[in-house]
Amino acid sequence: MAKAVKNSSTDITTEYSISQLSKEFDVTTRSIRHYEDIGLLSPTRRGQTRIYSQADRTRLRLILRGKRLGLSLEDSREIIDMYEPGKTNIDQLKKLIDAIQQQRSKLNQQLDDISKLLKDLNRAEADCIDALKTNGKQ
Repeated sequence: MAKAVKNSSTDITTEYSISQLSKEFDVTTRSIRHYEDIGLLSPTRRGQTRIYSQADRTRLRLILRGKRLGLSLEDSREIIDMYEPGKTNIDQLKKLIDAIQQQRSKLNQQLDDISKLLKDLNRAEADCIDALKTNGKQ
């Protein structure tokens, strides 16, 4: 469960441990540490303990969404880093649309390749079955 901490002002900040985020998003703590190592997440520390903010949690959610969409971590970083609170973020949205279209194109090409491969396999199998039938009659 997230821990709510009251700051000196009236803001309430929510903090998360690495194990909380790991369970919530069903990813390994090793993956989360990797995202930290490459600069995608930047938790604060209390001694050896990593403390993740609401912003880190949101970034992790976006990183994992990017992965599900087939984006590279670098593409996800670029898109996430384009976000500017209070702005329309049109450039960020255009970049995301472009990445989605590229991924769709790549997947459609793979689908076409798989379809051709399945036809080749069916043809090869049929040829083998015919050869067995022919050889069995001799």
